[in-house]
Amino acid sequence: MDTVRTVSDTKRDFYIHHSRPINSIYRRFVEELVVEMHLLSVNLDFSYNPIYALGVFTSFERFMQGYRPEADRESIFNALCQSVVGNPDQYRQDAREMLHQAKEMSATALIESLNSPQATNSRLVEILREVAQNPRFKYSRLFVIGLYAILAEAEPESIKKLETRNQILQQLSAALNLPAEKLQKDLDLYRTNLDKMDQLLSVIEEALEADRKKRETAETTWVSSLGKLSLG
Repeated sequence: MDTVRTVSDTKRDFYIHHSRPINSIYRRFVEELVVEMHLLSVNLDFSYNPIYALGVFTSFERFMQGYRPEADRESIFNALCQSVVGNPDQYRQDAREMLHQAKEMSATALIESLNSPQATNSRLVEILREVAQNPRFKYSRLFVIGLYAILAEAEPESIKKLETRNQILQQLSAALNLPAEKLQKDLDLYRTNLDKMDQLLSVIEEALEADRKKRETAETTWVSSLGKLSLG
């Protein structure tokens, strides 16, 4: 009988793949994402799919923007995927494919395709149909973030409007047999946390800019004083 991996196992593997320290501002997000991906990976009803990959990829990209050193972002993402025995290149490739296909249809067309028995050449639609037809599909916040990224790519202007966005989400959750209230709640929290992160990064950027100007002023004053001293 195989031994179920523990959170400690996954965290250990993560830090084996990414051994450098993580910036304190982002550490909590990274560690929570490691735990979330771990708990899904050991759930018997969970199975990887490209929309989940898009959720992981989108969440990481949005919350890790502005990370320094920037070169570490790729290493951290790779470690996240590898810690749950995943292939980071597959996550990236699947995420980009889903976004590319989302550009090809509107949200209305997507929902209509789900409710239609006709065959389709769209891998995105086929994946969503599999979700709708699977009574044991494991709902996850990361899958829902992937769905939201698809809608944002398909109809960016509609998604910005609260009433239209909620209507689309209601229709999509019904077509996929997903809990509408939970889906809405998870997305509201996701959007709220993004706003908070953006505000935090803005404050940090302003503080860094103020510090830079202060140093420049001090250097200018020092050079000026030195010039006066030498002239005397």
